[in-house]
Amino acid sequence: MEDLSKLFFLLITFSITTTALPDKTGSGQINSNSVLVALLDSHYTELSELVEKALLLQTLEEAVGKHNITIFAPRNEALERNLDPEFKSFLLQPKNLKSLQSLLMFHVLPKRITSPQLSTTVVNHRTLSNDHLTGNVEITRPDDITRPDGIIHGIDRLLIPRSVQEDFNRRRNLRSISAVLPEGAPEVDPRTHRLKKKPGPIAAGAPPVLPIYDAISPGPSLAPAPAPGPGGPRHHFNGEAQVKDFIHTLLHYGGYNEMADILVNLTSLATEMGRLVSEGYVLTVLAPNDEAMAKLTTDQLSEPGAPEQIVYYHIIPEYQTEESMYNSVRRFGKIRYDSLRFPHKVEAQEADGSVKFGHGDGSAYLFDPDIYTDGRISVQGIDGVLFPDEETPVEKKTTGTVVKKTAKPRRGKLMEVACSMLGSQFSTCR
Repeated sequence: MEDLSKLFFLLITFSITTTALPDKTGSGQINSNSVLVALLDSHYTELSELVEKALLLQTLEEAVGKHNITIFAPRNEALERNLDPEFKSFLLQPKNLKSLQSLLMFHVLPKRITSPQLSTTVVNHRTLSNDHLTGNVEITRPDDITRPDGIIHGIDRLLIPRSVQEDFNRRRNLRSISAVLPEGAPEVDPRTHRLKKKPGPIAAGAPPVLPIYDAISPGPSLAPAPAPGPGGPRHHFNGEAQVKDFIHTLLHYGGYNEMADILVNLTSLATEMGRLVSEGYVLTVLAPNDEAMAKLTTDQLSEPGAPEQIVYYHIIPEYQTEESMYNSVRRFGKIRYDSLRFPHKVEAQEADGSVKFGHGDGSAYLFDPDIYTDGRISVQGIDGVLFPDEETPVEKKTTGTVVKKTAKPRRGKLMEVACSMLGSQFSTCR
């Protein structure tokens, strides 16, 4: 009888001991009755998603394995609609993972606090982020979820630690500072020794103030010079969007992938063209097709700035369509269009019921008319790559020697007027 009483006492003691132990299945693991499982399955779905994105499940499992925890869970509306979108975007960026982890751990206390111990204010409690939770916290749903290893209280808003707020403010200030363009020093008029006044506003749609050659960079250098256009710095035309649109049109049209690749990847001409259109200039692009671009040799593309110079010669600073060019060559015979490769011009004439550019072996026909026309940029497909006439064919003198005659560079109108007035006194006029 005494042995039976001892056995009964041991069974009672074992049952009490196992009941008092936390509900764990092993070291570092939790079971289905854990407060973490309850959180993931609860109506606090936004907080649960943030915990998973912040990779905090293992950290919280270790915390539950050491002691009971208290979680202050913001309601979904506080994270969906009541949170600043810019701040939420900041938290979800991969580079700000530590800030997101600190913010979430700020809602977890390494001890169990039940509703009898809890008032409407929570003051000076250390959180798992090693910050102290101070100030007013509105508990809207006390003891909302209770489990043997922890408890969850529903709160009305997100708790933001000072370190995360300072990090967010610092990133936002740096971004706003980097977005401000530096302004140059004021210019002084050397004649009056007074500050130069800024030009007045220009009406939208007015012609550009500067010629197009002064607005683009000389030679192969692609950094555009500051060219005031209509309205000054406030552009009335979205040139970058228009250039992007016409490049997409080239790709979808088919057969002009090489030209699009040169504009975007091999050079930065697409960016420069966008700036020109934004300043109010109009452009006509003579785009060689892929078959013509494939005939270019390595020597023609290997020199520094060669791709830019080739494309410059195919851009006309006028707005021309297939109809306007064909009517011009039918009426006047030959037309010489200015190109961005100053001072070379593109010669056009009528041939076989179409428009022919250049002459001889270096000529090209208008192959695909009006690929893109939006009133500011016109793209005309041609079946060859054009090169300016820099050298004339070789001539034979009576002595039998072969002489290579080089054409003189074209002079500007100002130089031509000066030479006509002063005669041949200067070597440049001869």
